[in-house]
Amino acid sequence: MFGDVMEKRADRPVREAAAHTVLAVIPTLNEERHIETCIRSLMHGDARLREIPLTVADGGSSDRTVEIVRGLMAEFPNLRVLHNPKRLQSAALNLAADRHADESTRYLIRCDAHSIYPRNFILDVADSLESTKAASVVVPMDAIGQTCFEKANAWIVDTPLGSGGSAHRGGRKSTYVDHGHHAGFDIDVFRMVGGYDETFSHNEDAEYDQRVVQADGRIFLNADIRIQYIPRGSVRALARQYFNYGKGRARTVRKHRHKLKIRQALPILALLGSTSGLLAAPIFWPALILPAGYLGVLFAASLGVAGWKRSPCGLLAGLASGTMHMSWAAGFLRETLFPTSGKRAFPLVSGQKSL
Repeated sequence: MFGDVMEKRADRPVREAAAHTVLAVIPTLNEERHIETCIRSLMHGDARLREIPLTVADGGSSDRTVEIVRGLMAEFPNLRVLHNPKRLQSAALNLAADRHADESTRYLIRCDAHSIYPRNFILDVADSLESTKAASVVVPMDAIGQTCFEKANAWIVDTPLGSGGSAHRGGRKSTYVDHGHHAGFDIDVFRMVGGYDETFSHNEDAEYDQRVVQADGRIFLNADIRIQYIPRGSVRALARQYFNYGKGRARTVRKHRHKLKIRQALPILALLGSTSGLLAAPIFWPALILPAGYLGVLFAASLGVAGWKRSPCGLLAGLASGTMHMSWAAGFLRETLFPTSGKRAFPLVSGQKSL
């Protein structure tokens, strides 16, 4: 299927993507703290950026997000607000592709409100799609923090103990991958495979990548295009985020019937091992070696990060890492043992079909 789409473009010379062929989208929901910084970073650079439609697909923010965006429209007349009644990021991209893309649109660029983008990000992603003829372009994320917990979270998430060594978490090599942080799509491929599955509140990107790969599409990680990401700033927010990530991954595994990678299985083993050790301890105290060993790893990580960064904030790195591991594993097990309905809650982008 992918080959049929790409064959039509294979004989075209490599060049810069024209501004009128690009649509950029920012899904938002209560992002007043980050949205202006995000938009200004996206509009920094080449004058062509002001010609590219930039849609803020808002899921009904109760804070000042929409007000801030409307206040920026005089400075950036290419800004548009689209109401996303389904609230989810997956629905936001589908809706924007349906409502704000026209027949000249070839590239759909996904931007996240929590991110700070490098100069000419939108154009660079579109140019990468143009030059590689890939179905999708993904980019590395470099986490940064402002508060002490955000800094600790950022420092640990880009290490194997945080992200498990994902290529898009701090990766330095451009290559073809099976998954990454979504930056841009060939819109014809996006429509062909059915867009995002709107029943996924989380992990919609990995689920989408599964369908692209199944359709023989190629996903290119461009390590020269890097974004800065501000992670969650509290244990509660981080736990909720990773619990939902775990649930989303379990749904992806169930839908596509594939196996977890070793790095994805390790948090589940850590949770099961620690829990089993605590339960068995009253009758067999040596079982405490399991949770004690895991806590020891987290404690060592905290000391290591604090020394590496020469900051006492690093002492929170183990707490952040453990929160990610345990919450992700709990979400995965919750969805595996007590699955939610896989029924599609909303239709796909108009005129598309599901695989």
